[in-house]
Amino acid sequence: MKIPPQAKPALWGAAGGALALAIIGFSWGGWTTEASAERKAKERAEAAVVAALVPVCVAKFHAGGDVAAQRAALKKANSWEQGPVIEKGGWANMPGTTTANSALARACAEALGKETK
Repeated sequence: MKIPPQAKPALWGAAGGALALAIIGFSWGGWTTEASAERKAKERAEAAVVAALVPVCVAKFHAGGDVAAQRAALKKANSWEQGPVIEKGGWANMPGTTTANSALARACAEALGKETK
């Protein structure tokens, strides 16, 4: 196939324009790939589940025995250790599981810390 010489600049311009459009679209236009959109959706869903379960975790903490001692242990722990304290107490277990969710434990510890102020 022979391309007329007048068409070559137009074809190069179209190819350059398509490349520039793709770069601008993904950089500044808010375009995203399917994989990154799926990852963001998963992160948002997990954050929503944790936010919904924080009141349940706080209620479990208050319903457990010796709340004053548990609160003292929570206050005594530094911010890095508060999540594991909640996990060990079993208050951050997702419904239907026997293992604690670390994100829920951190959020629960934060909510309990705000409660005492």
